[in-house]
Amino acid sequence: MKTDEVIVKKSFIQGKGIFALRDFKMGEIVTHWDTSKELSEEEFEKLSDEEREYVSFFQGKYVLMQEPERYQNHSCQANTTVKDFCDVAVRDIRKGEEITGNYEEVLPGGMEMECSCKSRDCRKIIRPKKQLK
Repeated sequence: MKTDEVIVKKSFIQGKGIFALRDFKMGEIVTHWDTSKELSEEEFEKLSDEEREYVSFFQGKYVLMQEPERYQNHSCQANTTVKDFCDVAVRDIRKGEEITGNYEEVLPGGMEMECSCKSRDCRKIIRPKKQLK
């Protein structure tokens, strides 16, 4: 999957990832989420564990992420944050750099994941923000 600004390819973090095809400045929108696959809580509960990995919970809505956003990997030192269903650069991002987010911002309640980001500040376990200790 490729747009004019990002491309999906093999990641050093895990599986596939999203990579910048150009430089992004801090505060710039990197990706716009496709929110057309909004789920009810009941629909979310019926998903397989694999599909749940592609669901974000933001502003009270479950969203089944589409390409390319669904391939954004987590980093404990993420270079984007979520704002109005967009990923916004929290620092300058260079062309070729992997676009990462903080899953703690969007992980549905009750879910936990092992972190594989390998950053020096890795928290090892990813939990929704409201469950952070």
